[in-house]
Amino acid sequence: MAYIDYYKVLGISKTAGTEEIKKAYRKLARKFHPDLNPDDKEAHRKFQEINEAHEVLSDPEKRKKYDQYGENWQHAEQFEQARSRQQQPYGQSGPGSGFEGFGGAGFDAGGFSDFFESMFGGGGARQSRSHSRFKGRDYNAELQLNLTDAYKTHQQTITVNEKNVRITIPAGIENGQKIRLKGYGEPGVNGGPAGDLYITFSIINNTAFKRDGNNLYLTHPLPLYTALLGGEVLVDTMDGKVKLKVKPLTQNGSQIRLRDKGFPVYKKEGSFGDLYITWQVQLPTHLSEKEKEVFQQLADLKN
Repeated sequence: MAYIDYYKVLGISKTAGTEEIKKAYRKLARKFHPDLNPDDKEAHRKFQEINEAHEVLSDPEKRKKYDQYGENWQHAEQFEQARSRQQQPYGQSGPGSGFEGFGGAGFDAGGFSDFFESMFGGGGARQSRSHSRFKGRDYNAELQLNLTDAYKTHQQTITVNEKNVRITIPAGIENGQKIRLKGYGEPGVNGGPAGDLYITFSIINNTAFKRDGNNLYLTHPLPLYTALLGGEVLVDTMDGKVKLKVKPLTQNGSQIRLRDKGFPVYKKEGSFGDLYITWQVQLPTHLSEKEKEVFQQLADLKN
């Protein structure tokens, strides 16, 4: 029956306080809990050791006894009996070897080591059935969407813990936006609630539009003759083409706004941002001799 260094088991110093002991225990207990490691015998052994260490160090009396005798634990009983005879009236029996009602262990380890039972008595420990409920860990995932997908409310199926989960993605979701799916994280321990699933959206722009919040921006080519004389042009929007009137003498780089033709506002059905069109006047790349004559005449008129 080898001596067990409970401080080393929990990874804490001998000066650790109550909160530090509790924090270290919960972290390790969650990691090695049998429910999360059903086929891992080493994890079961480790969990029992962690539980045992917490059983002792979280109880001031047990910790005092453990710190007092340490590696000399095999002689603890003799020391206790001698002390009892000195302190108690003649004829009164000494304290029993068992400790009743071990509390705060957090989990039922299903047995304690020989070291523990020899030092503290095993009866009360075996009867301990206290359970602490722990929430499962949260999961984090990234989901990629095309900008055209984010434009409309739609459903997608994702796989979480080998289970298919169908989620509704509202129109107008932002790049980098995070949503929470309650209860889709790691299962809880001892009946505790499951963790949550946090999904971060990565929006890939698969369009010619530039998105800024709920507004969209588009640079559209405009033939020189239309810019000079005016006319009509078909322009793409996210929900189809629209025909726009172009005023005569429209300048290169000038901008117009189409109200409510931008991106949908997140979780506000029927609300949209605006679409801004910037005209890019196109110069001809080839002129016939006749066209050159016409432009020359125009130049002469200007001069």
